[in-house]
Amino acid sequence: MTYLPRIVDAELAELLRAAGAVLVEGPRATGKTATAARAAASAVLLDIDDNARRMIGADPAAVLDGDTPRLIDEWQLEPAIWNHVRRAIDQRGAPGQFILTGSAVPADDFTRHTGAGRFVRLRMRPLSLYESGRSSGEISLQRLFDGAEQRAGRSETSIAEVAELVCAGGWPGHVGKALPGILRVNRGYLDDVRRTDVSRASGKTRDPVKVGRLLRSLARNVATPVALSKLAAEVGEDDRPLKTDTVAEYLDALDRLMVVENQPAWSPHLRSRTALRQTPVRHFVDPSLAVAALRATPARLTADLEFLGLLFESLVVRDLRVHAQAADAQVFHYREKDGLEVDAVVEAADGRWAAFEIKLGERWVDDGAASLRRLARRLEDSDHGKPSALAVIVPTGYGYVKPGEVGVIPIGALGP
Repeated sequence: MTYLPRIVDAELAELLRAAGAVLVEGPRATGKTATAARAAASAVLLDIDDNARRMIGADPAAVLDGDTPRLIDEWQLEPAIWNHVRRAIDQRGAPGQFILTGSAVPADDFTRHTGAGRFVRLRMRPLSLYESGRSSGEISLQRLFDGAEQRAGRSETSIAEVAELVCAGGWPGHVGKALPGILRVNRGYLDDVRRTDVSRASGKTRDPVKVGRLLRSLARNVATPVALSKLAAEVGEDDRPLKTDTVAEYLDALDRLMVVENQPAWSPHLRSRTALRQTPVRHFVDPSLAVAALRATPARLTADLEFLGLLFESLVVRDLRVHAQAADAQVFHYREKDGLEVDAVVEAADGRWAAFEIKLGERWVDDGAASLRRLARRLEDSDHGKPSALAVIVPTGYGYVKPGEVGVIPIGALGP
């Protein structure tokens, strides 16, 4: 299969020059192994090499020996390798020794305590539309932070195409394949999650029926700040909600598998006493998993434009996350208790920020622009100051962004 260049290719190369090892994390099927293998000089694949897994207990140095950077794929299958890698980095005293890939975080997550100064994490997500060739990238998120004026020719992504995009998702293995088969594969992916993956990630047996109900509840509430209590009520049966603590444990396992990825609230330092809502907005790592959880199809989605709008928002947030990571930035949401809401705020490490409203059609652009202007006015006297950019992201139209104004960005023009 032809390799599609990824935005993280450059990030991985940069991090290998800075740290002893790079830990590439992401859900299954995002292409971690393919990306890491292109940067590696040698490899050991623990998911298929039983002898290597046995050698970790007998002679770990033999597993680590090889040309560098050495790829250790699916390292979490043998977590003991972590400390041996750490020790090898200390002994060698040089950057770029190892690339570790993993599709789950070990339950005890000891990596947070013993990898400081030696390992750096790199998150991989499904393909953005730019990476899959569905976006021209004419409007760059990085250049938005620089305050550059940008324009893009008219992009045409119909409602029917939006429905197909959120159904297929950004999985590299699906590129070029027919949608009916993709839908079945995505459902199988989630079936594996509920039957085996959640139990393995949490370290205890979980009821696959309840996990399935939770996945469906998350799908129905995608791109919203749904509370644990509501999820517990929907997952329960016979009018008896599941305990919220149990739901939290299920969600923690899904988070370890990187199947879900919350969008945290943005809390700028305001001089006013504005009350902010802190509940995270819930997303799957790719909107196609929400579609799979509900066994939806493009035809059903186009018949429910309100829900399709939420899935489109989730798709845009996925792409913003991919592009923001390359710009050393993070994606938040903003919600005040007085009703002001902004779908996405992207804040760079140096404090620059840009805000976006996400709308399914051009008819709602003015509403989105009004919310963005309110946010800018609210923050103009704060430490955050003026935004680098404000824009409404839509499926179709011309793209234009100009400093001091609210622009419009068709999703088919958004790039890193």
